[in-house]
Amino acid sequence: MRQVRDLPCGTLHVRLEFELRRVACHTCGGVKQEQLDWLAENPHDTRRFALYVGKQCRSTSITEVAEDLRLNWHTAKAMDQLYMQAQLDLAGTPAPAVIGIDEISIRKGHVYRIIVSDLELRRPIWFGGVDRSAASMTMFYDHLGVERTSQIRLAVMDMWKAFRKATEMHAPQAAILYDKFHVLRQLNDAMDTVRKAEYKRLTLRTLLAANKRLNTAYVLKEQFAQLWDYRSEGWARKFFENRRKALRWQRLEPFEKFAALIERHWEGIAAYCQPDNKVALGFVEGLNNKIRVIQRRCYGIRDEEYLRLKVLTSTLPPLPRDHNS
Repeated sequence: MRQVRDLPCGTLHVRLEFELRRVACHTCGGVKQEQLDWLAENPHDTRRFALYVGKQCRSTSITEVAEDLRLNWHTAKAMDQLYMQAQLDLAGTPAPAVIGIDEISIRKGHVYRIIVSDLELRRPIWFGGVDRSAASMTMFYDHLGVERTSQIRLAVMDMWKAFRKATEMHAPQAAILYDKFHVLRQLNDAMDTVRKAEYKRLTLRTLLAANKRLNTAYVLKEQFAQLWDYRSEGWARKFFENRRKALRWQRLEPFEKFAALIERHWEGIAAYCQPDNKVALGFVEGLNNKIRVIQRRCYGIRDEEYLRLKVLTSTLPPLPRDHNS
């Protein structure tokens, strides 16, 4: 007879007792044990209990789940991984048309991994690489395969040269669009530089009374976000040139550098004017916040495969009820 743990009933822990049959094989002369698909990979639990534990780990730490259910920490983690893999299997093989590319730091010392998302389905589909180089970005396209890579029509990324280089090489048909939030982050940095310089240059009394340069910088910063509202590249260009002209007599060097940056990357910014390219640019930024929460919750776990599963399932719905049986 064998006993395995099953779904709890209220506060009661439930164990199932059953007989596992063993039969002699006339072909090989050995003894074979029947395979039961409702058992988990470990010999002590049902599959639905393992998936139940995994579902609890979606919103609670492994430590808390293990303590509440009186499980070994490593056992609870393995069940969490089983649940996440089942989620990925159910989601199926990705075939994205619009991708978002970003990187995250997984530990101190500039250790990065690349995350690629399907922006139409609003879910991360790849976590990998060994850094944020073009070679690591190529690993994604190799993983996707030539046929599915050829279906990508738009790639949203920051202005990191390695991402653009790999995309132009492996998905030349894809339009490249620079992420709005990354561009605006550069603008915020320019604003901070001007602000700090003004604070250092002026006395507090003078600064409080009036600061034309700082006010001008704030106005230019707020206005520039309107660039992504245009549906015509011609009008977007006119708007940009007017803002750039306004900078000429302001002596705001950080903003002039920012304008030069936009000029160098104009094609990848103006691509957003095309109606087909109006995608959810905020998804990648929101995913980054979600990943930071995951990293804090997984503090102390240096298992990269576990982090990969957490990231890839972070936006997937829970498994349906009938999947647990």
